[in-house]
Amino acid sequence: MSHVFPRHAKLNPPVAVGGEGCYLIDSTGKRYLDGSGGAAVSCLGHGDPDITAAIKDQLDQLAFAHTGFFTSKPAEALADLLISHAPGALDRVYFVSGGSEATEAAIKLARQYWVEKGEPQRGKLIARKQSYHGNTIGALSAGGNEWRRAQFGPLLLDVSHIDPCYEYRLRRDDESAEEYGRRAADALEEEIQRLGPDTVMAFMAEPVVGATAGALAPAPGYFKRIREICDRYGVLLILDEVMCGMGRTGTMFACEQDGVEPDIACIAKGLGAGYQPIGAMLCSAEIYDTIADGSGFFQHGHTYIGHPAAAAAGLAVVSAIQDRGLLPRVRAQGDKLHQRLVDRFGQHPNVGDLRGRGLFRGIELVADRETKAPFDPGLGVAGKIKKAAFQAGLVCYPMSGTIDGRQGDHILLAPPFIIEDAQLDELTDKLDQAITAVI
Repeated sequence: MSHVFPRHAKLNPPVAVGGEGCYLIDSTGKRYLDGSGGAAVSCLGHGDPDITAAIKDQLDQLAFAHTGFFTSKPAEALADLLISHAPGALDRVYFVSGGSEATEAAIKLARQYWVEKGEPQRGKLIARKQSYHGNTIGALSAGGNEWRRAQFGPLLLDVSHIDPCYEYRLRRDDESAEEYGRRAADALEEEIQRLGPDTVMAFMAEPVVGATAGALAPAPGYFKRIREICDRYGVLLILDEVMCGMGRTGTMFACEQDGVEPDIACIAKGLGAGYQPIGAMLCSAEIYDTIADGSGFFQHGHTYIGHPAAAAAGLAVVSAIQDRGLLPRVRAQGDKLHQRLVDRFGQHPNVGDLRGRGLFRGIELVADRETKAPFDPGLGVAGKIKKAAFQAGLVCYPMSGTIDGRQGDHILLAPPFIIEDAQLDELTDKLDQAITAVI
């Protein structure tokens, strides 16, 4: 009998014992193509000798030194490397152990920034419906994943949520993509005015929405308009790139493709590529200096922030992404994956939308292609596809509640950056097999 507290008490998952490139191997020897990188984590695949060597080397030198007393060489080097590739005025890096911690830190930093600026009335956060920012209380409050939020409602913070930028569902027939993008962004201004401009501290959003909406990219001009609105009202822009960042969409930071610069950014998942648990919150020099010149102390912290072995892993991963030319490869292989999905599912009667960027792709499933009507939630389509794909030897990331937290199903794909053409074929074939078996 296991004493592990699993994610799902009614499931009995196989034991993973090995990993080779794009594959995971269980204790029976069965191989699974990792078509989602776990949860968009394993960007370099499994068993990369350079990354494991970097971690081992660091452990031989120093395993742990608490950041209340010391910094470390790998943490300093990784911060320098991240800032050298970061957009805009991002200048400081606060290391954490994962995505939820990164977004939690961002929310608390935004609040402390305004307190130290002498505007303590700014305490309201605006985010979006159908978003996901993590599972700690602050991060869950910011997120718009209704299924994850439901039973914890009494514990959550008061966060406002505007509609997502969801062109497939929300663009009117009489408006262009650009017109829709502006209309969707203007909802932020309306909410700021409703709450009171001098009470809003920040707006948080994913540049490309991950788990909750399935690689949902913004309409053209959406984030530029969001940036304009934030600047007009002095609201901080927090971009959550925990899932879509670190090269996943084809650029180191996903927001680069929208031509915007955040005041605070959150990264994780691909930062450590699964080799160590690590995330980070990046902020502008202006925000950092406000704290440094004020109290001098960010009222936040965790025991393992800046862990030397984790930082060594992150340094090796980001260096590999750059040195191996993986960003253009993500774009190229992403285009190939998209074309395979179009060829296989573009006319499928139960596929409503194919979307995403780079190696971050989503498939929205529908009961009726013409009307865009979703499947009855009671059918559990996403969960059944996940199970069927797993049986076929494919790890993918289906989820229900795409439209409003209850209705809608999608499949998220986020394979390792090293995926080969033949493995793209395998992914498509096994996904087709799973969809056919269920629908």
